Amino acid sequence: MNDYVEVRIDVTPCDETTTDILASLLCDIGYESFVPDDKGTTAYIKNELFDRGSLDTLIDTYPMPGHTFNVTTKDIEGKDWNAEWERNYFKPIVVDNQCVIHSSFHTDIPECKYDIVIDPKMAFGTGHHATTSLIIYRLLHTELTGLAVIDMGTGTGILAILAAMKGASPVNAIEIDPFAQANAVDNVKLNNHPEINVILGDADSLAGLPEADIFIANINRNIILNDMAKYAAAMKTGASILLSGFYEDDVNMLLEESQKYHLEFLRVSSKDRWACLELRKTE
Repeated sequence: MNDYVEVRIDVTPCDETTTDILASLLCDIGYESFVPDDKGTTAYIKNELFDRGSLDTLIDTYPMPGHTFNVTTKDIEGKDWNAEWERNYFKPIVVDNQCVIHSSFHTDIPECKYDIVIDPKMAFGTGHHATTSLIIYRLLHTELTGLAVIDMGTGTGILAILAAMKGASPVNAIEIDPFAQANAVDNVKLNNHPEINVILGDADSLAGLPEADIFIANINRNIILNDMAKYAAAMKTGASILLSGFYEDDVNMLLEESQKYHLEFLRVSSKDRWACLELRKTE
């Protein structure tokens, strides 16, 4: 199992904008998950990626003046993250009254058209984060029957699973982290969709896959910007791409980059300052 470093950052003064900016900056240097509160935020990064110098530079160059920071760290040994989620009251979530996401340990589950079982093991994607729920909403309102779907950075596999439930075929899901990829494989089995191909790899894994009618990338701004050319090359003409994992303020930057690859704007939606951008490949 992966070992992590837990970084606690107390900020004075602290508000939602402050913790949002911190999360965005930390995400850019490899941090995976964040738990904000009224005093600051707690962030997690894989042990082998943790660099105290980079963290100190981030704090020293924080773009909003007038803040003071207190940083503490501790090592987190790899563990059964299902038990951790259960202990911390991970609750079922319903999106658009159509899709319920819950873990195998839940018993009081609302009935919905799409019922997805996710047992997260330090992999991103339970539907609780705004970026995941934004893409879930778009998939719920998109006809997917018989369409080829690629889910880049699949995390728990939740978006690929919903696509398969809605009749997409083939569905290919790619995840760079071995532990998260194994978690996605487990979740695919839990939901009885063995046809989903869960690949361990990065954007180079797109080569050779069937071109997508629907391409999904819920990752982060910098990775999307770096790999957008590869995403576009893996899409059919007329295909749509759903991008999330970034803030509303990042949308114009992504649109500027997307124009280089004949990806035209369709719509943008947002929740809690996070954005979901939908584009179409024109040629």
